[in-house]
Amino acid sequence: MAAVQVSEAEKVYVMHGVRDDLRLDGRGCEDYRHMEIETDVVSNTDGSAKISLGHTDVLVGVKAEIGKPKAMVPDEGYLEFFVDCSANATPEFEGRGGEELGVELSNTLCKVFNNRHSMDLRSLCICPGENCWVILIFTSQEENLLQCDGNLFDAISIAIKAALFNTRIPKVHISEDEEGVKEIELSDDPYDCMRLNVKNVPCIVTLCKIGHRHVVDATLQEKACSVASLLISVTHRGTVTCVRKMGGGSLDPESIFEMTEAGKRVGKALHVPLMELLQKEESLGKKRQKVGFLG
Repeated sequence: MAAVQVSEAEKVYVMHGVRDDLRLDGRGCEDYRHMEIETDVVSNTDGSAKISLGHTDVLVGVKAEIGKPKAMVPDEGYLEFFVDCSANATPEFEGRGGEELGVELSNTLCKVFNNRHSMDLRSLCICPGENCWVILIFTSQEENLLQCDGNLFDAISIAIKAALFNTRIPKVHISEDEEGVKEIELSDDPYDCMRLNVKNVPCIVTLCKIGHRHVVDATLQEKACSVASLLISVTHRGTVTCVRKMGGGSLDPESIFEMTEAGKRVGKALHVPLMELLQKEESLGKKRQKVGFLG
């Protein structure tokens, strides 16, 4: 992931500020930067969203395709993730750097979202053992991570929830001929569609340990002062669905407990305004001024 060079004096300054609950940009330790979300920004997808979190910009597109269910769960659909880290966001995403980060992000997102605790995967089943909806979450253009100033996991997870909320899947009609062969027909009516239930879709909260305290939504400069991070995915009820430790440093059990409790608290509080914003934007309908992510 992109990094910045920070001197020892700067690290001490950042650590002292975090100790006093005052970060470089004036935020408290558990505050997010200013966030802007816009949905339905890419026309050739079934759902899309763009988020700006500080100076970190992420664009997410969703496409639904009919596929074959997995043998272990024949009555469920599934999600697949494809993350493309653009070198336009930062030079460190060029070549293998962006490719390795993209794989890391995709694998983590799959663990967080592709399970029955996060989404009703059975609602994606068309014919058990034969056909199901496969939800592809990907970049709609070459530049997915338009800018990067830290905290990619949180920004991407919020954008994914917003894009899934915006997704419309055509309703399926199944018919059989005289020989019993099933035929699948998709509705051409744009209003005859299925919406995804995103109520339990988690958001990721990344907490970085700086000194003896931890911060939420760390910038690249703060990330450079952190020895280790804890990535926690939290539902709207405050239920933790995934925990992952990142970074080369170590975390003692007391720190892990404190960071987990903080992640649950922050994550639970994040869902309420997010869903209110998405529902308010949807209620505007055609009155909403569409800008588009290149606008």
